[in-house]
Amino acid sequence: MKAIRIHQNGGPEVLKWEDHQLPPLKAGEARIKHSAISLNFSDINVRRGGFYIANPLQFPVVLGNEGAGVVAEIAPDVTNVKVGDRVAYVGSGGPFYENTGSYAEERNLPARVLVKLPDGISEQVAAAIMLKGLTASMVINRVYKPKKGDKVLIHAAASGVGLLLVQWCKHLGATVLGTVGSQDKAWLVAANGCDHPILYRETDFVAEVKKIVPGGVHAVLDGVGKDTFLPSLDVMRPFATICNYGNASGHPDPLDLLLLAKKGSLLVSRPAFSTHIADPTDYKVACDEMFQLVISGAIKVDLSKTYALKDVAQAHRDLEDRKTMGSVVLIP
Repeated sequence: MKAIRIHQNGGPEVLKWEDHQLPPLKAGEARIKHSAISLNFSDINVRRGGFYIANPLQFPVVLGNEGAGVVAEIAPDVTNVKVGDRVAYVGSGGPFYENTGSYAEERNLPARVLVKLPDGISEQVAAAIMLKGLTASMVINRVYKPKKGDKVLIHAAASGVGLLLVQWCKHLGATVLGTVGSQDKAWLVAANGCDHPILYRETDFVAEVKKIVPGGVHAVLDGVGKDTFLPSLDVMRPFATICNYGNASGHPDPLDLLLLAKKGSLLVSRPAFSTHIADPTDYKVACDEMFQLVISGAIKVDLSKTYALKDVAQAHRDLEDRKTMGSVVLIP
């Protein structure tokens, strides 16, 4: 079989389309034949060699943490899935940024991490939404659930997670403000429920948010990090919540807790995705809710771009250059 492997950290050029052999299945494992693989910014962070990695990578490494496909083989003790089932997964049950392996035609996984796909959810949609949709679920259900009439600012509103958050918050009745980097992205987020797209490259988002919501927003949902986190404190009303769930521009600067009091008794959260889905029951409930929102039409998954898996280096370049919108899926 073929896989994308890296033999060292670096730029997109280190991604190599190579022969790769999987070991025999262990107890509790299933082999998945991928039909769709998700591209996430965490893949870029692992490729570069930073982020949450606590231990040096053991090269060669197959990147990727998320995919969907069909069960091709199961170990004798596996009972929760059978050969031929359509399934999806996010993570492999271990350290999310170390136990990678999705950038491959096939992959061995613990069967317990596999989620059966209901009718109405294609494998491409599943690959696009597992991490991004469950991240949005974590923000909405664990940190801040908007009420009707709430004003919410979403940074990188045209990103994979951002676009889902825009729709989810709008579905719950919020007025949504969203920062984007281009007019095309502004049109996209507006079409998905964003009431006030803000082109942050053309205007100061702090001044613009204050103009739209003089009293401040109820919540800021921030997947950008360093460039947006601290300035966002200036657009929040008293006792508002800011949730940093991603670091596209780098980690936010260290936060002086006293600053939260000075800015209006603000609440801050930095949730971890692995904690959100650590309990198997929570994982299933979150997936069921997410799939139902898609099936009902409350959330639409924007699959504006696919790449052949062998062309993933270009996909990485486009994501790093912020040329992509919505979710990006790789096709083996």
